[in-house]
Amino acid sequence: MDPVRNPFAPGAGQRPPELAGRDREVAAFEVVLERVARGRPERSLVLTGLRGVGKTVLLGELRAMAVRRGWGAGKVEARPDAGLRRPLAAALHRAIRDLAVRHRAPDRVESVLGVLKAFALRANPAGAKLRDRWQPGIDVPAATGRADSGDIEIDLVELFTDVAELAQDVGTGVALLIDEMQDVQPDDVSALCAACHELSQSGAPLVVVGAGLPHVPTVLSASKSYSERLFRYVRIDRLERADAERAMLAPIKREDASITEDALEALYETSGGYPYFVQAYGKAAWDAAPGDPITVEDVRVAAPEAEAELAVGFFGSRYERATPAEREYLRAMADLSEGRDEAVPTAAVADRLGRKPSSLSPARDSLIKKGLVYSAERGRIAFTVPHFGRFLLGRDD
Repeated sequence: MDPVRNPFAPGAGQRPPELAGRDREVAAFEVVLERVARGRPERSLVLTGLRGVGKTVLLGELRAMAVRRGWGAGKVEARPDAGLRRPLAAALHRAIRDLAVRHRAPDRVESVLGVLKAFALRANPAGAKLRDRWQPGIDVPAATGRADSGDIEIDLVELFTDVAELAQDVGTGVALLIDEMQDVQPDDVSALCAACHELSQSGAPLVVVGAGLPHVPTVLSASKSYSERLFRYVRIDRLERADAERAMLAPIKREDASITEDALEALYETSGGYPYFVQAYGKAAWDAAPGDPITVEDVRVAAPEAEAELAVGFFGSRYERATPAEREYLRAMADLSEGRDEAVPTAAVADRLGRKPSSLSPARDSLIKKGLVYSAERGRIAFTVPHFGRFLLGRDD
């Protein structure tokens, strides 16, 4: 098959040629947009799921929906080693520019930009020299006395309020999208929850849409107990059989090509229905096929090629971040789960390694911070990456 015409697109956050199996989430967000447009209160939204299920792709789709409705929209990717103030300022700057196109009062827009600049400048360390101070690139004077206290919780509530009122002026809203939400630092999580709480009480047209690993609800509730009622949590999982087949079949048909039923079956079994794997194995099968249609033999020949690429780019890059002690922990988890995507008891991991559970807490906590594992429930631990256990069991070391 012509590799130039290969429709499959495995990539971090890259939209697949067919966004299958996410109709429910898209429809739910359409309701959020419409309710906010009518001045009705609506909770912010948090998407949770393992790596490779398409959370970032879906986040991008929701952002596009908001933009098509005339909303201001900005996106942030949280990092465990950085605060949220600077990236939030950049994302909301983008959203305000979207709104400015429709607003008839430039002075009003500049006033909010001044508040945003004051908020952003607080990201600079106290006493930093002028040459070392970060400038947010907002071409208006910074406001004083608004969103500039240095307390992120107070400042974020004031900033969100002003941006939401600007959106209300033009009869629209603002969507703030936060990816990798589990990496938001504790103080910033608390501030984000407080700001969303304030907005929900006032009915202001600003919605936060977050995405992160399965333990995000635990991270949020540890900061503010009311976060369980503040956000609507949506679990994103692997594709059902029919949706996975649609994700594979529709792009192939659009290229006037075909695939046999047993090849579709083999692709589903190999990928497990995980969207990223569907793209990876689908791409390899297309490239391996000498002609139309793609057959089960093509899938069989292509599987090692796809797995070798996944071993480097999807699994290996994460494995390399673990220390030797952490790798022992990961391997014990893989042995206990027999390579399946299942949670295992932390006590069983300790028994496997011949150690006391308390002595393994540093390794476990570090792996959680690195996003390699998560606490599925009290006393149990699971991989954040599908098929990671199978990958570990297949390694020679």
